[in-house]
Amino acid sequence: MTEVKAQARYIGLSAQKTRLVVDMVRGRGADDALNLLKFTPKTAARAVYKVVRTAIANAEENFGLNRAELYIKKAYADEGPTRKWRRFGARGRFKPILRRSAHITVIVAEKEGAAS
Repeated sequence: MTEVKAQARYIGLSAQKTRLVVDMVRGRGADDALNLLKFTPKTAARAVYKVVRTAIANAEENFGLNRAELYIKKAYADEGPTRKWRRFGARGRFKPILRRSAHITVIVAEKEGAAS
């Protein structure tokens, strides 16, 4: 069974918020996942949509797999580097600012029993 991987790295979203969207599509069929992501009102849905679409395109073009037989085998969002800086506050204090990022990985595969 062929697995095809696609990644998006250093996405300007927190991994925690991205995982909410990634968990929705794990295990779904390829077209079903794209349809679900297209109408999900979360910022992370757009980034995950692009990664899923890329994984499907890689499977079709590079491996000749049938789109109707593809499903999301694995999908996860890991933490990327955090940019840190400080904003100065009242009375000599400062407030730390954290700009988080995420790495999104999607692996698609053909369903069991699908003719290659």
